[in-house]
Amino acid sequence: VAHDFNNLLTVVIGNSQILTESFEDSNRLKPLADMILQAGYRGADLTRSLLAFARKQPLDPKPESIKQLIDQLWPLLERAVGEGIAIKFIAEGPLKHVLVDAGQFENALLNLSLNAKDAMPKGGQLVIEAKNTHLPEQYAQNNDISSGDYVVLAVSDSGCGIDAEKLDKVFEPFYTTKSKDKGTGLGLAMVYGFIKQSNGHVNIYSEPGQGTTVRLYLPVAIDNTLQRKVNTQEPNNLQIGHETILVVEDDPMVREYVLTQLTALGYDVLSAADGKQAMDILQSEQKIDLLLTDVVLPEGFNGRKIAELALKLRPSLRILYTSGYTENSIVHHGRLDKGVLLLSKPYKREELASKVRMALDGEGQVSSD
Repeated sequence: VAHDFNNLLTVVIGNSQILTESFEDSNRLKPLADMILQAGYRGADLTRSLLAFARKQPLDPKPESIKQLIDQLWPLLERAVGEGIAIKFIAEGPLKHVLVDAGQFENALLNLSLNAKDAMPKGGQLVIEAKNTHLPEQYAQNNDISSGDYVVLAVSDSGCGIDAEKLDKVFEPFYTTKSKDKGTGLGLAMVYGFIKQSNGHVNIYSEPGQGTTVRLYLPVAIDNTLQRKVNTQEPNNLQIGHETILVVEDDPMVREYVLTQLTALGYDVLSAADGKQAMDILQSEQKIDLLLTDVVLPEGFNGRKIAELALKLRPSLRILYTSGYTENSIVHHGRLDKGVLLLSKPYKREELASKVRMALDGEGQVSSD
């Protein structure tokens, strides 16, 4: 369901983005196109949250500095909670690096901050604290987690708090203490799934009228070499190219959308609807620089298999996978396989352009041998 739904959302988001940019601000159709685009984003968020709770999202964890991640996210957090809430960050001593997917961590922290905002309609204080800690064997056994070193992040608000009888249910999907117009009940479920899939731990403490604290325990990275690169590319400055790309996509609407976008970015584009068509092209004399393939394809001939055969024919070929649901072909134990570059559906045009350029420039990939 996630795979098929994300295929549809790729077409909805991609084409509505084109429409919103093509209309003048005075055009009466522009608000309608904007509405479609925002609905597409909401659909993508819902699917992403469900996959996160089910621990089925493809994580790409790397050694990260929690302080650096929070510093980069801080302007967005301040805008998200608004002027009526005082927000501060406290880091106790030099923090160890953690092994985490940076993007998913930022989503989780933003979710917790928005929950805190909703719990303080008249204003209040939001405090984010981080410190190194060690979870002993006894605690680990009682909480289904490995003992060892962690960085614990505590997100505390001075809001209305949660009743004791409701506290055990807050991580369940679709359960919410808010009114229907305030939330879906997926925010904390997403945070829970993400932390568990990251081999971490989460707990919550709350008292009615006193506020709530959510603690996230993230495993310390053994290799402290930071691998994160700050993307200095302006969001609207599309990265273009001139290389030749073979697109393998069984959904005709998604395939047409991708071909149109890549052609507009300057690339020469070939396409195949399945593995057999793709192999026919790969076995020809046609110049190909990048294979952009969906992971889930019909007749058991998945994207990983096509890539393996393609690299035997063309060892220097670059590979970029795309999917709305990755199954187990490029993800094992919740982690993207080493050297795998994935463009998750649904995606914006800027994300497509950026990931294609990363793949062609060899970022994040390993050699075929």
